[in-house]
Amino acid sequence: MAKASKGKAATGVPTIEMSIPAKDRAAIAAGLSKLLADSYTLYLKTHNFHWNVTGPMFQTLHLMFETQYNELALAVDLVAERIRALGHVAPGTYAQYAKLSSIGESPVVPKATDMVRQLVEGQEAVVRTARAVFPAAERAADQVTMDLLTQRMQVHEKTAWMLRSLLE
Repeated sequence: MAKASKGKAATGVPTIEMSIPAKDRAAIAAGLSKLLADSYTLYLKTHNFHWNVTGPMFQTLHLMFETQYNELALAVDLVAERIRALGHVAPGTYAQYAKLSSIGESPVVPKATDMVRQLVEGQEAVVRTARAVFPAAERAADQVTMDLLTQRMQVHEKTAWMLRSLLE
């Protein structure tokens, strides 16, 4: 086996020296890939509902959903870039997202209140997925990922609360 020079693996690919072992980076990236898939699936669902909402709450929901999908569009970039910084490839296809995501698609256009319920469930699913990645990041002392996860959980918990408030 060829000996790697400092900063380069035997294959000539630069090594990553960030004090997080490769095994830990792989586990964190796998969890973040699920978070990315959930976030992107929720983005698509929210954008779909933005386009198709009707009824007496149209204006409120149309604008609220727009704010939410715009926030999610920025979030998926942050998650994908963290996966890349850890030295892994970020999933980026519908097929990959369908396999990784815990959030299902809506086969029909639901009524407005059902849209809100589904989005509450989606927001809560993203929180659970983010929380599930936290122990791996914590074991590896990966403060950057822990910070990202904390921010994502905070946003999704608040959004779920706001959506739930519409159902009371």
